[in-house]
Amino acid sequence: MSNLARVTRQTFTIARRDFVATVFTPTFLLFLLAPLLMIAFGTVGGIGAASISKGGGDKLRLVIVAEGDRARALAAADARLRRIYRERERPPPLVTERAGPDAARQARAMFDAKDREVSAVLYGPLEKPQILYSPSGGRSADYLAELAEQVLRVEKTGAVTALSEPTRVAVARTGVSAGGQTQAAFFAVFGLFMVSLMLAGQAVGTMAEERSNKVIEILAAAVPLESVLFGKLLGMFGVALLFLTFWGTVVFNVGALLPVQVSGRLDELVPAVGLPMFVLLFFGYFVMAYMLLGAVFLGIGAQASTQRELQMLSLPITIFQVAMFGFASGAAASPDSWVATAAELFPFSSPFAMAARAANSPELWRHGLALAWQALWVVITVSIAARLFRRGVLQSGSPKLRLRKRPAEPAIDNTVS
Repeated sequence: MSNLARVTRQTFTIARRDFVATVFTPTFLLFLLAPLLMIAFGTVGGIGAASISKGGGDKLRLVIVAEGDRARALAAADARLRRIYRERERPPPLVTERAGPDAARQARAMFDAKDREVSAVLYGPLEKPQILYSPSGGRSADYLAELAEQVLRVEKTGAVTALSEPTRVAVARTGVSAGGQTQAAFFAVFGLFMVSLMLAGQAVGTMAEERSNKVIEILAAAVPLESVLFGKLLGMFGVALLFLTFWGTVVFNVGALLPVQVSGRLDELVPAVGLPMFVLLFFGYFVMAYMLLGAVFLGIGAQASTQRELQMLSLPITIFQVAMFGFASGAAASPDSWVATAAELFPFSSPFAMAARAANSPELWRHGLALAWQALWVVITVSIAARLFRRGVLQSGSPKLRLRKRPAEPAIDNTVS
């Protein structure tokens, strides 16, 4: 058997060992369902935050101190203007109060009410209205000023009904929108970040665990260290593929059950290179990102011999991943800027930035160069990680070198008898 065939067989043996040891365990089911748990916790937190926000928003009010025809005219203008707002963007409900002897004092006292939270108050003549507003009620004050303007215009023209009858025609876009491409680019970066955060980081814990229980020393005695490193990368990559296949199937089937309004908005997220080519490029960049980050994490994990050291290494690793995500997100938002160019050239952010480039630009020649550039850095990173890996294993399993003292040479008597 040739040396290459032997190394290949040993590499796949290590890969099969790590894949089986990871997948065929009860904890792998929890790992596989981790995104579902994250979604559940996020949903619960979102519901709680929405409840708190809604509870405070329900008490917000706009107040107009007026009476008679002016109060009715302001209420009618408010009903007309509210139709142009979406529900979540509408101003707070409008309340009218009868003016007292001191309207200014009455308006100021409304901000101290216990049963409601007043955002803005309008009082005085509409030609020169006085508007009081809370620190966060600037938009409410502008809205009340526009109400006063609309009522005065109606009074001067004497026309209450609409002066125009528009014909509204909905037009569907036939091409890809720039906003849809930008959103698709961001989702591509976010998807790669989440997958790499959940999958590539496992290599650190695996290496540190096997080093602490001396298993790695047994493997190093039987198999070349390069085969151990590549085998572990391939084994964890197999786990990552299984993870992606499972959740890709779930997302595809769930997407078919979405309402028409939601699926219609998702149809706008069309990448510039086309969906089939984008899927291929996304997979290629996932492989490169995983190999790059996985090799780095294996080399780092080889240096951690205890769980305490592993925990200390987790924070820098997470910061590094978040930094790459932020770098590539800037590239996705500004595809023609220097930030995008720097993110595409830096090897560890290049897969994320180039996935965003596939969504923003239809050019394909860049991706061929980028994949070759990233493959070169995969080789460089794996070589460096292998040396760190060897150094970490040898430090854990080999005795320290001791310098032997040379025996003293016998003194030569040069005296002449």
